Amino acid sequence: MALTNDKLVIVGAAGMIGSNMVQTALTMGLTTNICLYDVFSPEGVAEEMRQSGFNDVNITATTDAKEAFTGAKYIISSGGAPRKAGMTREDLLKGNCEIAEGLGKDIKNYCPDVKHVIIIFNPADLTGLVTLLYSGLKPNQVTTLAALDTTRLQSALAKKFNVMRNEITGCATYGGHGEQMAVFGSHVEIAGRKLTDIIGTDEFPAEEWEQMKTDVTKGGAKIIELRGRSSFQSPAQMSIEMIRSVMGGEKFRFPVGTYVSNDKYNHIMMAMDTVLDENGATYKVPQGTPEENAKLDASYEHLCHMRDELVELNIVPPISEWNKINPNL
Repeated sequence: MALTNDKLVIVGAAGMIGSNMVQTALTMGLTTNICLYDVFSPEGVAEEMRQSGFNDVNITATTDAKEAFTGAKYIISSGGAPRKAGMTREDLLKGNCEIAEGLGKDIKNYCPDVKHVIIIFNPADLTGLVTLLYSGLKPNQVTTLAALDTTRLQSALAKKFNVMRNEITGCATYGGHGEQMAVFGSHVEIAGRKLTDIIGTDEFPAEEWEQMKTDVTKGGAKIIELRGRSSFQSPAQMSIEMIRSVMGGEKFRFPVGTYVSNDKYNHIMMAMDTVLDENGATYKVPQGTPEENAKLDASYEHLCHMRDELVELNIVPPISEWNKINPNL
């Protein structure tokens, strides 16, 4: 039995991430109503999914934004340009944020009653922020994919200590989704042992830990090196797990990017210590060691720099005018 009968729209459904999201959502049985949307025809993906034998679900496909978004209650968008070899997420800033602006306006025009929107195309912290601004939605209704940084840290530690991944607890990365993220190790336990008690020993020299953190921040580039293209299976899996949680399914296990505006971090989208459920995203500011907190501050400053670039590019107005576009901000 599906979690909901509400309409789920997969944006960018003709691409590798999008088509994997479609199949994962159908495999999980999330909804009886799924729409595939892309500027390139997603009909081939839709037809293959129909031929896969999924029952009790209406699968539609369209290149028309009004048709796709009208009546939508949940949206996941991978509909931006992909990252290629030699590129950083930041290299995609202008073009993909222009796409995010259009997406936000489509949401406002065609489905203002949408319950939740997940943005995963890079740089996700900024594309999510732009989507939120122009959609008119509340801050807790738009989240971004940030889990891959945490799963990469968890995976690296599991391989290092030859344990199952579920024996690595307390893993988290916060701030921006990119090479400036803050890797928090102070709450991690390895099969019941505190990571902080192991770092600096012969088993795990401090230099090795520092290298691991660096490698984690460059995990996306490593996938491109290994596969010759950017990640598609892992973002598809994580984003569908995210939307499942807001549909009332299993709670999401990892941090998500969410809108933050408080005394310390202001008018920004970044990964926090989050809960994602039927009420959307709620967060608290993570607390680590002084070094970890300083790294989080630096990640925030990097995100602010990119946000200010969007102002200079006239993609978003100055922050003082955001409330005129979206009264919820």
